[in-house]
Amino acid sequence: MQCEKCKIDIAEGEGRQLHGQILCEDCCMDLLSPAKACEPWAVYSAKSFAKNQDYESQLNPVQQQILTVLQKEGPMEPGRLSAQLQISEKVLERELATLRHMEKIRAELRDGKRLIRLWG
Repeated sequence: MQCEKCKIDIAEGEGRQLHGQILCEDCCMDLLSPAKACEPWAVYSAKSFAKNQDYESQLNPVQQQILTVLQKEGPMEPGRLSAQLQISEKVLERELATLRHMEKIRAELRDGKRLIRLWG
């Protein structure tokens, strides 16, 4: 059996049915809970949590790599960033949403292109 969205093989009985499609668990979760960069409650929660915690200790390795690349090279397009980090754009978007909630990064339009940059 294959996921109808990403085409990976799914073990028998592991597929999820959603909107008439058989999906792997990851694709199903992406459809049910897409990453949202502008989520006021997530920003509020991240800021509240940060008052009592060290942000850097809360970052996962991919998030740390994203910040390091942006510090060294400056703003860049998401496609270039995902290629440089060797991660899928789907994974990158989820990590960017989390970093946006923490007010570590933000997007800007420059010459009609969407660039990811550090917050400050």
